[in-house]
Amino acid sequence: MSKSIIKAAGLFKSYKMGTTSVEVLRGLDLAVKKGEFVAIVGSSGSGKSTLLHILGSLDRPDSGDVFFDEQNLSGFSERRLNKFRNSKVGFVFQFYHLLDELDVLENVYLPAMVSKSIIGWFGFRHQARQRAARLLEQFGLADRFGHKPYQLSGGERQRVAIARALMNQPQVLLADEPTGNLDWQTGNDILNVFTELNKAGQTIIMVTHDQRIAQRAARVVTLADGRIVD
Repeated sequence: MSKSIIKAAGLFKSYKMGTTSVEVLRGLDLAVKKGEFVAIVGSSGSGKSTLLHILGSLDRPDSGDVFFDEQNLSGFSERRLNKFRNSKVGFVFQFYHLLDELDVLENVYLPAMVSKSIIGWFGFRHQARQRAARLLEQFGLADRFGHKPYQLSGGERQRVAIARALMNQPQVLLADEPTGNLDWQTGNDILNVFTELNKAGQTIIMVTHDQRIAQRAARVVTLADGRIVD
């Protein structure tokens, strides 16, 4: 049996709203094995996105620990967390977050450029462009390299965002409502991409409010009142 690639233990997280403190996560535990495709579902405000952000170290818990490949992220410095996010985790969001001033190819290889020094990038950029091109070809976007994001459909933009998330060959892909801004058919096409990636061994954790979408994952985890429920 494969070991857990990512594990959350006793996560607590709250936010201040005026003079009120709102508890979002309340002692949450979760383990995801390498190669799993897990969907996290729950009502609005249940803490799904907060959990995903903490798993990807975009946010820190008030207390509790996140282990990635048996390393405790709570002991990482900000610099080490930045490197971790760039190399170990790929993020896909509902609203794509592509840069309109860059063309499609540049958007995809951006994570590789960020990971290098200026001198290091000059020696690596040809290899990075080749990998970005292969990813775009894999997702049926070979004729879109020079287009700007605003020239693409929603489904095409999300495929570009997935290619960008995969650029540095992350161990885990984190997807926050990846079909939430798409019509049903286009969203289904994106889920087919995730299914194929998972078949190839990619670990995926996806947040969604839609049970139909969640059923495409191999395991569905339900979040309620800041905890995982059966």
